[in-house]
Amino acid sequence: MPSLTDPISIGDVTVPNRLYRAPLLECAGNGPDAVETLIDELEPAAEAGAGLIFQGASIVTEDGGCAAPNMTRVHDEAFVETLSRLTDRIHAHNSRIFIQLAHGGLRSMSLWHAEYREQNPDEGQYAVSRPPWHLQVADQLGIINLDPAVLSTQDVYQLAEQFGRAAGFAADAGYDGIHLSGANMGIIQQFLSPYYNRRDDEFRDGVRFLDAIEEAVRHHAGDIPLVTKVPAETAAPPFVRRHLTREDTVEIARRLEAVGYDAVVPVEVSVYWDTSVIRGAFPERAWTAEDLQSEYAAVFGGPYRARAVQALNRLGASLHPREAAWNADLCRAVRDIVDVPVLCEGGIRERDHCETLLGGEQGAGKQSGSGQASDLVGMARPFYAEPRLPARLLAGADALCESCNNCTIPQAAGKPGRCRTPSVVRERARLEQNGAYDGKNEN
Repeated sequence: MPSLTDPISIGDVTVPNRLYRAPLLECAGNGPDAVETLIDELEPAAEAGAGLIFQGASIVTEDGGCAAPNMTRVHDEAFVETLSRLTDRIHAHNSRIFIQLAHGGLRSMSLWHAEYREQNPDEGQYAVSRPPWHLQVADQLGIINLDPAVLSTQDVYQLAEQFGRAAGFAADAGYDGIHLSGANMGIIQQFLSPYYNRRDDEFRDGVRFLDAIEEAVRHHAGDIPLVTKVPAETAAPPFVRRHLTREDTVEIARRLEAVGYDAVVPVEVSVYWDTSVIRGAFPERAWTAEDLQSEYAAVFGGPYRARAVQALNRLGASLHPREAAWNADLCRAVRDIVDVPVLCEGGIRERDHCETLLGGEQGAGKQSGSGQASDLVGMARPFYAEPRLPARLLAGADALCESCNNCTIPQAAGKPGRCRTPSVVRERARLEQNGAYDGKNEN
């Protein structure tokens, strides 16, 4: 049975072990310090031994499409060339780095971010088709600000081409592979989802959009490994009747392998950008931080709206508690029918659990089946708590992250991702002092 320390190939790229840093918001932007910010965020994981690192969602268009503040754009070849300094640093530690390409579609900042909307009054959102009536009602009530521009057939081809061009720039900058942001209510999920996609052209079949992206990536970047998230909308609210089932997702994964995708990341999500994405405790400390109150008010359109969002966040935390490896069953079902690597992430915190997912024994969480669930295992938020987590995890220890989500809410105000829970921060400091991240002491 494979172990976390065993190498594996994704396409033609050999990854030295099966632990990866899943995509996170780096909040690096495109300013003069962007590359150094990305190096500071990502190099520690490579230095500590992560086999594969995913640079978080990077937007393929010149404007629009950002789902959160300070996301990096990769439409400009000159800027992407400067990212070779990042890829060189990652490769110096014998790690591999893939860039995640994205576009928010309806889930763009002009939809939900009040201050951004004031600064960009003419910016709307790309839409796959006419938005669902639930969102139209929310718009009429003033909860969100819908301004959809439904993509024509030619527009869709042009957007796929923009993904391909960005992939070509990335390949030239030394990235080892491309990861598509296919979930979390981004444009790719919107194409795949029957909740959003009611088109009457060839792209009524959402896989056709991923097919068009694959063709564009191959044209601009050759045989570079291509990975995508594949969503199952199992966390959709009960009032949403049309959504992707697990069976739909398994079939989509099978078709993507046939198209030419080199790996898939099955994930269980909602049709909305809600707490099903992160799962875990209500982030009490983040919401009550005095220094962030005015910024939350600016983001959400005033203090009362901010409190309403806080209440919804509390409700979401109760509906989506943390589950260990909550995507494991879906990953296992996909792995049973594809021959390309399957990547599993979401709620994984323990080294033994990593081995369980790779080795095929019954494990923790809602895993109803048996058999190997994945070929690589990833973590995301634990890297906010421990940037050099692999040094301890590969040595047999568990992650410190408590899934408290205090790291997530400040990012709505453009704050960098970092652990804000004192007990975890103190423990990391103690481990650093004892040399745990230098391979000297695991305790």
